Amino acid sequence: MPRHADDRSATRAPARLSREAIVVAAIGLADRDGLAGLSMRRLAQHLGVDAMSIYYHLRDKDTLLAAMVDAVAAEIEADGEIGAAALGGGTGAGGEAAAGSGPAGAGAPGPWTDQLRALIMRARRTMLRHPWAARVLEARDTPTPAVLRHIERVLAVLRGGGCSVSLSHHALHLLGSRILGFSQDLFDDSPNTAATGEAAAAQAAAWAESMPHIAELAVAVSHSGALGGCDDEDEFAFALDLLIEGLDRRRLAEQG
Repeated sequence: MPRHADDRSATRAPARLSREAIVVAAIGLADRDGLAGLSMRRLAQHLGVDAMSIYYHLRDKDTLLAAMVDAVAAEIEADGEIGAAALGGGTGAGGEAAAGSGPAGAGAPGPWTDQLRALIMRARRTMLRHPWAARVLEARDTPTPAVLRHIERVLAVLRGGGCSVSLSHHALHLLGSRILGFSQDLFDDSPNTAATGEAAAAQAAAWAESMPHIAELAVAVSHSGALGGCDDEDEFAFALDLLIEGLDRRRLAEQG
């Protein structure tokens, strides 16, 4: 049950303990042990404080998780500025954003497509450092402030590159979770979950008559696994490039 701060808990809260320190420690525990290894009690033990000291700063675990993913999303911006070109300014020929325009944190000079790709791949690098964060983001109904700031940067790149408001809106839905560096795949085909060697060959042979195209893929693909245990980074980048190329074609079509 959530605990609320009162004057007594306020006096017990160690002066050295802060909301930021709690969130940093919680992220460290989740990175090391996953969400299953994170509880308010374990976090308090890790910090060497009474659990009530944590509840003084964060009223419950949901509040803690929201603060954690907000801190992770803020790392995307902190990891490196994309430059000011894509935010707020006009565009040049071919949909290039004007350099030096827009708020801090926007993109470097160059095609908006390159800027968007770089921003999203930077988000992916951040998310890979914190594998648990995607699950927390998926479960949330509303974005945190840092997530909203990231979405603002994505929209600014799109608008700075000449995409209409309508196309930019469609792009957010099209890109979905990819704007934060992850995607929901239909199946888990990672190498450690897929059949290999003789088992994979036997599976392909069993499929050969009833599902010939799946069998063909299983045999031909160079990756391991019955359905091709894929390199997540390559597949993510491949899908992202297709989406961005499609958006650019639609942008050009809208402009006549």
